[in-house]
Parts: sequence; structure tokens; C-alpha cells
Amino acid sequence: MTLTVTEAQREFGAAVAYLDTATYGLPPRAAHEAMLAAERDRAAGLMAPAALDEAVTRSRESFARLLGVPADRVACGPQVSYFVGLVAASLPAGARILVADGDFTSLLFPFAARPGLRVRSVPLERIADEVGGGTDVVAVSAVQSSDGRVAPMDDLIGAARAHGARILLDATQAAGWLPLPAADVDWLVAGGYKWLLGPRGTCFLTGAPEALDALPAAGAGWYAGADIWDSVYGLPLRLAAGARRLDLSPAWQCWAGHAPALELLERVGTAAVHDHDVALARRFRAGLGLPPGDSAIVSVAVPGGTAERLRRDGVVATVRAGRLRCAFHLTTTEDDVDKAVELLAPLTGARPAG
Repeated sequence: MTLTVTEAQREFGAAVAYLDTATYGLPPRAAHEAMLAAERDRAAGLMAPAALDEAVTRSRESFARLLGVPADRVACGPQVSYFVGLVAASLPAGARILVADGDFTSLLFPFAARPGLRVRSVPLERIADEVGGGTDVVAVSAVQSSDGRVAPMDDLIGAARAHGARILLDATQAAGWLPLPAADVDWLVAGGYKWLLGPRGTCFLTGAPEALDALPAAGAGWYAGADIWDSVYGLPLRLAAGARRLDLSPAWQCWAGHAPALELLERVGTAAVHDHDVALARRFRAGLGLPPGDSAIVSVAVPGGTAERLRRDGVVATVRAGRLRCAFHLTTTEDDVDKAVELLAPLTGARPAG
């Protein structure tokens, strides 16, 4: 059964104007209660691991439906850097990696930390033009964490295909609100605790079959086994087929708290969430006299101490790269936006548009 944005908003209980999903997302009540219930069961000695495995499966399948990919091409782990590290480990010495200036370091460091890889950083706006015949992998965030700029994904995909380069897309700041070309990139990784509204400790990797097959199961443990509970002791190696061979053993309570959140996002639909989020961001921009944008994240120059002042007045945002970063998601309302604008306008000298 589908949900409207308004209906979905009733599932959240924040007591502040929350504009900080780019730092962490708010859980719907069912997700919050599921995670707490798992921890209560642990304290009571009643936790059932097999039942919590079902939450991992539900999360994998829900993420797959949100991104439009088969569930057997989705791996589950804890952090973006683990999956990016597998990509880095799969590359031969001398491979050339193209990245965007100032991108999030969980995407950059695994390449930079591996000896023998050649990493080149260019401005995001030029990244498609900088793809050349010597480029092996382009690694870029679909949406920049620092300021919400959206990568030129269509141009980038075209350039990569023309030059035989593979694409690793970090969708951590995009999955959940921005329609993504998951079927057209080689690898896509997404941390689950921001726009996908999960607890910290959930992450997904998907991609094209041949690109996933190229990744080493460097972190393989019992949870990557073909039959999970028959893979806990002894040789021979018996990994799962498909992307699940790249799974890491889950922090069960986190996945218990993620499955209901992903399923709620599914019921609303990415297209509806996108339209809602971007409309609120544009309302905010107009209120501060800024030009329209295409992102759910807005970065604003403000005096020092502004984030702390906003928090005292019931508006939560954060500072990144020296600017106030405001994020607008399913949990945000027009009243939240207007309250933030009212507080920020005197601090920024804004002249509302229109």
C-alpha cells in the first residue's frame, strides 16, 4: 500500500525542525521500536539470530527494489569504506583513478591508501570532461556531502563508456531521495544511516555482475557462506553466489531497525520523496534570496556560531566545509523551512526572492 508524504510524516516524532539528514536520518517509529525490541530481547536472553537474519534479507530486498536492481546483486556490510576498499583491492598496480576535489574521504582514502594506484582529483564540474583513455575507474559521489552539488551523472556515464572506464558511484547522500542510474554504473555503494533512514552500521553495495565478480571477497567470514548457518566451521571454502559473498557479519540490531525504514521509503516512492525534498530546498533558497537549485542539500555562508544558535531555537543543521549545511527530507515540513528562514535571514542579510 502506498503512502503520501503527509501520511509518512506522521510516522516520525522529532520535536525540532530537523534539517540534518545529511548527517544522520531520523527513524520512523516502527523502525525505532524494532531496533529497541531487538536490544530488549538481547537483555532478556531471548534474542533469536535467525529471526534477525530476516531483517537483513528484508533490507537487502527493499534496497534492491528502491534502486531497481536484483536483490542477488546487493551486498550488505557496515560502512562505505569497506566496499570501496574491495574495489581498490581489485585493481592492478598502476591503475588510474579519477575523483572529484573535496569528495568524502571514505570514497577517496581506500584508493589513496593503496600503494601503486594513481589517483587524480579534478573539479566536480569537469569530471566528465577529464575522463580519458588512461582512466580505469571514476569514483565520485552522486551528491557531494559538503554542499549538495549533484554530479553530472549522464555525462559521466557517457564519457566512461566511451573510454572504457568503470564507474564507482557513492550514493550515500543520494539514495532515498534522488533517482539514480544504478543499472548504468559498475558499482554503487550507499551508507544506510542518512537518507535511507537507517541506524549507523548499515551499508549496501550493488553493481553490474561482471564488475561485482571482479571484487575479491577479502573480508569473507561465515556470513558470506552459501548456507550461512552451515558455514560457521571448517573448510572447504563455500561462499554464497552473487553479491552476498561480499557480505560482512551484520550488527543485527541495526538491520532490525533498518528494514521498516526502507519499506516505508518504498511505500512513498523515490520520485515523490525527490519532489518533496527539492521543493522544500527551493522554498528555503527563495526565502534567503538564493537562486533555485536541484539538490535536497543547501549550503549557506553564515557567521560563526550560527548552528549552535539555531539549535537553541529548535532548528538542527550542521556546519561542513565552513558553511551551514541544511538538508531537506521526507521528515521535513514547510513549517520547518519557514522557521529556519526566519532565524537565518537576519544573520545572512538575505532578501527573499520575489
